[in-house]
Amino acid sequence: MKKVELPYLRKKVSRGKTYWYFERLGNRTRLPSPDSPDFLARYEAARRGLDAVPPKRNFKTLIAHYKRSYRFEKLASRTRRDYDRCLQFFEKKLGALDPVRMKRRHVIQMQMDNAEKMRWANYLVQVLRVLFEHAIDIGWTEHNPARGVSMLKSKTPPRKPWPAEMIAAYREKATGRALLIFELCLGTGQRIGDVLKMRWDDIEGEGINVRQNKTGAELWIPFTPRLAAVLEATPRTGETIVAAEDGFPLSYRVAAYAVMQVRKAIGAEDYDIHALRHTTASELAALGLSDELIMAVTGHTSRAMVMRYAGAARQKARAMMAQEARNK
Repeated sequence: MKKVELPYLRKKVSRGKTYWYFERLGNRTRLPSPDSPDFLARYEAARRGLDAVPPKRNFKTLIAHYKRSYRFEKLASRTRRDYDRCLQFFEKKLGALDPVRMKRRHVIQMQMDNAEKMRWANYLVQVLRVLFEHAIDIGWTEHNPARGVSMLKSKTPPRKPWPAEMIAAYREKATGRALLIFELCLGTGQRIGDVLKMRWDDIEGEGINVRQNKTGAELWIPFTPRLAAVLEATPRTGETIVAAEDGFPLSYRVAAYAVMQVRKAIGAEDYDIHALRHTTASELAALGLSDELIMAVTGHTSRAMVMRYAGAARQKARAMMAQEARNK
C-alpha cells in the first residue's frame, strides 16, 4: 500500500492491528483502511462533518457513533462485551429518544427499575455515564445526567479472605485439579477467568506472564514455593495449565465445582473461589507491603481497590505495630 497523505488523517497501531481515523478539533471518526473501496467517500464525509455530527440526535445514533470511537475501541475485549450488553439495552429502551432531554431523575428511575439485579443496575449507570461523556465530546450536550448518581449497595456481607486455618484445611483435603486451581488463584492473586487461561508457555523462569482480560494489564508474577511444587507435579495434558481430560481448557463451571467439593468437605462454604484474590491482597498487606507492591502482584489499577481488598488486614497489621511500639 502506498503512503497515504491526507489532511487530518491519523493512523494508530494497537495490539498488532492498524486503525485509521479522521481527527480534527478533538473529534475523531473511525475510517476503513485506505485500501477499502469506500475509503475516500468516508473520508470526505468526515471532512465535511457529516459523520462527526449525525443529523438525527437520538440514543440509537449516539450509541452507533460511540461504538466507532476510540473511547470504545481502547476498552479490553471483555469490557467491550459487557458495555455492549448495556448499549443494546439502551438502544432497545431509549433508541428513538433524544439524549439531551434525559434528566438525573430518569437515570435514577432506570437504576431502581433494575434494582433486583443490583450489579446490572449499577453497571447501566456506569455505562450511561461514559456514553454521555462521549455525547459531550462530540458537542451534543454539556450535561451528563448520570454523573454523580450513587451506586446501589448490597445488603449481603462482602466477601472475606480465607482464614489461615481454612487454607490449611483445603490444602490437606484437596488433590489434583482442585489443588492446582486453588494454588494458582492464591499464588498469583489473579481472577479465576485469567487463571483458567494461563498456558504452559506463559511460564518464564520462576514465574508466569499474565495478561488480565478485564484490564488488559500485563504482569509477570513469581511463583510461591507451594505453587511451584504443585506445578512441578502437574502433568501437561493441554496448552492451558488447568485442562480437561481431553486437553481443552477447563470451563469455569467445572473448575468452580471441583473447588466447591473441597469447600463442602471442610466446611468452607462461606469462602468462595473469588475470595482467593482478596486473600492474596490481604496476606501481602499483613506483611506491611505498600500499595505499589501489592498492585504489582494483583494487577489492581487503583489504590482504592487495594484498600477494598486489603484494608482490614493492613489495619490489623498496623495496629499490632503501633501497640508493640507502645508496649516498648
